[in-house]
Amino acid sequence: MSNNIEGFVPFQGEHCETTTIGNLLQFAGVRLSEPMLFGLGQGLGFIYWDSKQMDFPFIGGRVKPDELTACLVSRLNLTIRMQESSSVEKAWQNVRSYIELGVPVGLKLDSYYLDYFTNKVHFAAHYAVIYGADAEYAYMADTRQQGGLVKTSLTHLAMARNAKGPMSSRNRSFTIEPVGTLPPLIPAIRSSIAENARNYLNPPIRNIGNKGIIKMSHEVLKWPSRSKDLEKDLCLTALLMERAGTGGALFRNLYRDFLKECVDLFGDSKVEQAYWLFTEIAPMWVSVSSLIDHTGRTGNHQELNLVSELLLEIADKERVAMELLLTV
Repeated sequence: MSNNIEGFVPFQGEHCETTTIGNLLQFAGVRLSEPMLFGLGQGLGFIYWDSKQMDFPFIGGRVKPDELTACLVSRLNLTIRMQESSSVEKAWQNVRSYIELGVPVGLKLDSYYLDYFTNKVHFAAHYAVIYGADAEYAYMADTRQQGGLVKTSLTHLAMARNAKGPMSSRNRSFTIEPVGTLPPLIPAIRSSIAENARNYLNPPIRNIGNKGIIKMSHEVLKWPSRSKDLEKDLCLTALLMERAGTGGALFRNLYRDFLKECVDLFGDSKVEQAYWLFTEIAPMWVSVSSLIDHTGRTGNHQELNLVSELLLEIADKERVAMELLLTV
């Protein structure tokens, strides 16, 4: 099968899940910006995730993988077809049949195995789109940072799809049906904003949402005793927070841009106030990651006190912003 989908134009994005959905939606006839997809998907969140099995805590700035897509699909009344299989052969048939029909397919993968990833870290919740294949290679559309249109060997693709471990799915693939008419956008946006704020402010456990940021502010002070290789752990944490497909500032840039688009679309004083708060919050997250990186490089643990204080300030500002958005 050496057929690539004709006229496939990649969606340019920063974050893997929204880029993948952007690609599928664009093909189905819907054009929305990446910040809009992130906002409609109720993407903004926070998690401080630590367990005995982990070398070092994981810090995330968004809702759980797959949730963003599920929210977006339900808000826009889209039909998504999801397939999973424990058989590598069956999983490939699932994808191949769609490509032969000229339909691009979203995949969930462990990015560690993909040929075009230079940073080899196991992460089983990476998303990309396949739009063609030949006897040897799969032709993929990924984020701007990963090179946009890229290719990987079919062998490695099969390994990436079949990977086990945290956040993995069994060879998951998905397509979006061509769209007739979308529901009115502004009511959908308002519901998404309020629901995202509600979830962020009332997390089910203490290490998520606004409470999670407060928890992190206490936990960073224990990091030197928690780590076996502090320089490596801190520098990697900072890199993941700022660069790992987050669109920068731990997804706060994307959310800020989403709120700006909302202000332009339907002007609302509360949304506007929240937008201005996020223009202050985003660079504060950049400061947090650069201070963490700097601590790793210099070994000056005192800087973690600054990180801790900054996080409390951020938590406070984000709480105010999200309380404004609760009633939009």
